[in-house]
Amino acid sequence: MPSASHVIRKRRARTSASSTGRWILLIHQIPPKPDYLRVKISRRLQRIGAVAIKNSVYVLPAGDATLEDFQWVLREITAEGGEGSVCRASFVDGLTDAEVEELFRRARSSDYDEIADAALAALKALPRVPDADERTRARAELARLQRRIADLSAVDFFGAPARAKVDDLMGRLDARLRVAAPAKARGSTAPSPVDLRDMRSRTWVTRRNVFVDRIASAWLIRRSIDPDARFVFVPVDGYVPKPGELRFDMFEAEFTHDGDRCTFETLITTFGLRGDRALRAVAEIVHDIDVKDAKFGRTEAAGFERLLAGLVAKCPRDEDRIEQGALLFDMLYHAFRPA
Repeated sequence: MPSASHVIRKRRARTSASSTGRWILLIHQIPPKPDYLRVKISRRLQRIGAVAIKNSVYVLPAGDATLEDFQWVLREITAEGGEGSVCRASFVDGLTDAEVEELFRRARSSDYDEIADAALAALKALPRVPDADERTRARAELARLQRRIADLSAVDFFGAPARAKVDDLMGRLDARLRVAAPAKARGSTAPSPVDLRDMRSRTWVTRRNVFVDRIASAWLIRRSIDPDARFVFVPVDGYVPKPGELRFDMFEAEFTHDGDRCTFETLITTFGLRGDRALRAVAEIVHDIDVKDAKFGRTEAAGFERLLAGLVAKCPRDEDRIEQGALLFDMLYHAFRPA
């Protein structure tokens, strides 16, 4: 058991390190009437990104903007006869800063999951050849979800890992709409025929903010197709490919989704790699994570998706995601190799 002096020194160190106060707290009491006030304040707190640490105690990271947000909420509460205080705080015992940060990530991940569900529903509802009205409705939904993402990003203080899944689904929805658009509106960047014998030291282009399908595809390209491949990451909109570049998992790419196959599966089929049983197992996991139709029912998919979300949270640069992701896919592949 640590000595009393050790405990005191430890507490003093923690207090000193947090003396400026990393957090802003709102402690309030809402009167039972009017009935709408509790709902109104709850929605207001959600909009500013606050999370509850106890009943009627909410927290935000310390800052001028967050302090002002809580002061406005407190003004609304007191105007209706409630009570409350706003204060700066440091956690000395009980909750740690890391645990409070995780509360924020969980809250924002739940919000991002709602957007992801809506984006996936819009993607599934969009026919392969939609008419003009269907494209208009889908574009309106895409714009609505983009506004929600922008609002949520403003209060995603600690980088919720679920954001990567949302970005991937939004990119796929946007790409589907572009592929579905009339040829005149799209322009003429259709891929040229590819000579599969000429796959050495090529430049491979894909969308920014890579996640499961693009990370897996980059790993496969360097492992089995083009060991000296160079990767370039570009915006979803407006990229015009340069001569000799190969695109994957993006609008009008040489290698992308084909039917219900994800890009990783397309590459395996195109380059005759289906004979590798371990590679097929990896492809089934990638498919279930990316397409989200539970086609293969791989029990490993949820855990591996979580691992990739951690990778994305740790590595904001696409180049790092590709390099670190290759290690994960190497290990996954070897897990399915015969002993």
